[in-house]
Amino acid sequence: MSQREVVRDLVSEHGQTYAEQAGITLRDTPVPLFQLLVLTMLSSARIAADIAVSSAKELFAAGWRTPEKLRDATWQERVDALVRGGYRRYDESTSTQLEKLATHVLDVHGGDLRRLRPESHDGVDHLLAALTDVPRIGDTGAAIFCREVQVVWPEVSPFFDDRALASARAHGLPAEPAALADLAPRGQVAALATALVRAR
Repeated sequence: MSQREVVRDLVSEHGQTYAEQAGITLRDTPVPLFQLLVLTMLSSARIAADIAVSSAKELFAAGWRTPEKLRDATWQERVDALVRGGYRRYDESTSTQLEKLATHVLDVHGGDLRRLRPESHDGVDHLLAALTDVPRIGDTGAAIFCREVQVVWPEVSPFFDDRALASARAHGLPAEPAALADLAPRGQVAALATALVRAR
């Protein structure tokens, strides 16, 4: 099987991004970018990705799609939504961290994460560093955000985090972002990056 065929099969089987799974229609606008950040924070804990997605959906279904609304929800309301999503192990501490995340986005970025968008691929390191300033988002979370946001921020693309590159090697694919991107179907770089992580 050729490398392109391997990539095609990976994208076909595992290429749904986590944002898509959470019902987020990514656009370069404040609301979906904030939703992606919330999903990123939930995904940063040591829990199954499906639980993070389910919990994000519960938060969004409750109407907390903006930093103002998430911050203004009560601590118990956030806990209850997280529990409905299956996020039981960290529900209480995460409710507090979600409020801190929302407050950070409002205070530091004026509620608009487009302020973080790099002007070119050379700015990705700065984006990663800025993301780790967000409460409970470390290096892994910053990489998750970049992996997903490249759908709407082409300056970030091609972005493959360490987990995706390790998976690429395991599948006999090049472990170099530009070479991997060349193998991806048109417009499917983020889908390939996600597929590689899912197929580890």
